[in-house]
Amino acid sequence: MTGLLCLALVLITLGYALGCWIWPFSACRRCHGTGKRRSPFGRAFGLCRRCHGDGRRLRIGRRVINSLRELHDKGTR
Repeated sequence: MTGLLCLALVLITLGYALGCWIWPFSACRRCHGTGKRRSPFGRAFGLCRRCHGDGRRLRIGRRVINSLRELHDKGTR
């Protein structure tokens, strides 16, 4: 039973890593991918501060992959 649980955990982790490699960006959670934030006192819109108006954020898994790649590149010089 423990072996099956470990295998499932490894498969889920590899699936997430593959997803982060293929689709590195996700929608910004604050603006829901629109890149705009509504003003609190009116109808005006402004750019989202978190994603800078792009509507996309780098996924956490992709940040880990990038930092590991950078660490590997620094270690092999």
